[in-house]
Amino acid sequence: MRSRLSSLLYGAAAGARRTRRFHTCTVLLAAVLLLIAAPMWAQANPPSQAARPGATPATQAAAAAGYVGADTCKTCHEDIYTKHFESTPHFALLKENKHGCEDCHGPGQAHVESGGDPTKIIRFSQLSPAQASQRCLSCHQTSTEQSNYARSVHLAQGVGCISCHSPHHAAEPSNLMLRSQPQLCYGCHATQKAEFARPFKHRVDVGLIQCTDCHNPHGGFIERQLRTDAAGDMPICTKCHTETQGPFVYEHQPVRLEGCTFCHTPHGSTNARLLRVSNVNVLCLQCHTAVALNAGVPGLPTFHNQTNKYQACTMCHAQIHGSNFNEFFFN
Repeated sequence: MRSRLSSLLYGAAAGARRTRRFHTCTVLLAAVLLLIAAPMWAQANPPSQAARPGATPATQAAAAAGYVGADTCKTCHEDIYTKHFESTPHFALLKENKHGCEDCHGPGQAHVESGGDPTKIIRFSQLSPAQASQRCLSCHQTSTEQSNYARSVHLAQGVGCISCHSPHHAAEPSNLMLRSQPQLCYGCHATQKAEFARPFKHRVDVGLIQCTDCHNPHGGFIERQLRTDAAGDMPICTKCHTETQGPFVYEHQPVRLEGCTFCHTPHGSTNARLLRVSNVNVLCLQCHTAVALNAGVPGLPTFHNQTNKYQACTMCHAQIHGSNFNEFFFN
């Protein structure tokens, strides 16, 4: 009887040991499987910014708004990120604790969770020029250079920011331009390209000056988007042609009221000094006719018979842009 009881107790103890070993093996196997699966699950399901260790209130707010961070964008768009983003001025957005890619393309959470559905992210190629430009202007409207673009001639004609600039594929590092000036401007302004091929012209083709030295492509307050002087009331011509700037005691009215282009063709001309006509007298006689006008413009004096002696008005009236000494613009 005693020996049978001992056998039963021994069997129960052995069964208990086998059960403990089974549970121990099960726990160890589960731990091994968890260690193997954890990295794979983490890669497939990256934690949100709010769940990451040390997440700040700013990153928590970004995660709540649907931002996933530029590192997430890089996993699929590494080529664009490394070659066409890190080397551009826009990369500074990350250094300023902003959203980087998502500052332009919008929050990317829906795009990522859908497996890269292109309809879940803002693509500039699918936006109208006005819509794409509005996104650019949300950052680039902080100076007078771009402040008039929303009402500029370019935007009114369907020329948006990305028509001239490329955030990712710029050929010119300066201002992320698609091409350098003036070739970029010639793509639309073929008439002006032909004018710069004339004998007398501003030396734009050789790089002495650029189109944007005279024009503000983002808009202005006078026609042709011309830049103005510091006072804002004269074309930019006087920046280089300082002798014509004034103010003068005796002003030549066309200079003040009509501007330089009343007599000159700024891009190029077949006439010396970029004049609109070959003979300076013909130019003057467009206003100073043989009969005095009621508008106060002096008529042609009777002794000016337009013979060889008086054929060049500027021989006597040399200061035609204005004078501080003589009302007839004599030397």
